[in-house]
Amino acid sequence: MLHETSRRRLLTGGLATLAGLPFGGVGRASTLFDPVPPLIPIRALPDRIFRTTVCLRPFRAAGPRIESERVGRKLVVHNYGHGGSGWSLSWGSAEVAVRLAMQAGDRDIAVIGAGALGLTAALTAQRAGARVTIYTKDQFPNVRSAWATGTWSPDSRVAMANAVDAGFADRWEAMTRRSFATFQSYLGAPGDPVEWTDRYTVSDLPPEQARGFYRAQEVTGFLHMGDRIADISPRSQLLPPGSHPFPTPTVMRNSGMSFNIAMLARQLTADFLMAGGRIEPVTFFSPTELTRLKQKTIINCTGYGARALWADESIVPVRGQIAWLIPQAGVTYGLNYKSVSVLARRDGIVVQDMGPNDGFGFNDTNETVDIGAAFASVALLAELYERPVPAVSPRTDP
Repeated sequence: MLHETSRRRLLTGGLATLAGLPFGGVGRASTLFDPVPPLIPIRALPDRIFRTTVCLRPFRAAGPRIESERVGRKLVVHNYGHGGSGWSLSWGSAEVAVRLAMQAGDRDIAVIGAGALGLTAALTAQRAGARVTIYTKDQFPNVRSAWATGTWSPDSRVAMANAVDAGFADRWEAMTRRSFATFQSYLGAPGDPVEWTDRYTVSDLPPEQARGFYRAQEVTGFLHMGDRIADISPRSQLLPPGSHPFPTPTVMRNSGMSFNIAMLARQLTADFLMAGGRIEPVTFFSPTELTRLKQKTIINCTGYGARALWADESIVPVRGQIAWLIPQAGVTYGLNYKSVSVLARRDGIVVQDMGPNDGFGFNDTNETVDIGAAFASVALLAELYERPVPAVSPRTDP
């Protein structure tokens, strides 16, 4: 599955790159990259949906809240509000939060929450020499982080351009680069918790119109900073007719980092426990209840839950629904077609309707599954595979 950020980068970045190349038509572009491998069609059938989940991502116009406050005699460091970039920014924001937590020299740390932000903060604190206990209402697979799309998207609905302070972009870039580097260390690990896969954006429009279509889907105001990490972001490529199995005139290919969240969460949890960490089930209903903890320093990684726990109305829910298809042998690619985004992971093929623009689901608190919408998304994907691939006439160079 591709976030709006990834989809935009596929089309605008790839077409801009190709515009400056010294050849007369896209048909010659095939000499610049390796051929498209055989792509196994996804079995997009309703009876292969093994679950449907809804996740409310915690968006804050000013960006993630990573700062300290006093609650009684406790030091609480907040680390929440990452929008659609929780997994992607997790290691970088953990580094910032842990640095704040350990400034006073305390080496006994409590972490609230066991999602992506909680686990990475706990591990980062351990690696800095702290004893860490996680207090949490839920653990994987019953946390919202388990229902994420699982794609590298560090600036997906992370902030509003008119609401951030002057130093936000620099802080975001530092967190992004830190997270990117840390995730690379999981490549090749058993179970492939992190891996790079090919992604395809296919459109029934010709290339120039396709670029305009996706630009029209952007919601004015969201902060996009992908250009700051262009050196670690592969450029997309426009594939020439006949080089791919899709029945559309425009196909872009790129590579993206994905997280096989079931395996990644299991790995992070095991690493935390093996290093002497403890997980205690507990539910907090108000900040004052944190004063009962024995630890003097607490890192708050409650994600969307912080909206109720801390009465933080700056958190705006962004609803996303995923239809999960049974994993399919040999299917390891991502796909974007019309409003549907797909990402084949080891733990399931995630299918999501991204809506008419990147504001889809914004400020929607509904967590009820819409099975009709799930079936419609899978049906649209099936329609793509059922269309015949047009024949391509042999090209004769002058």
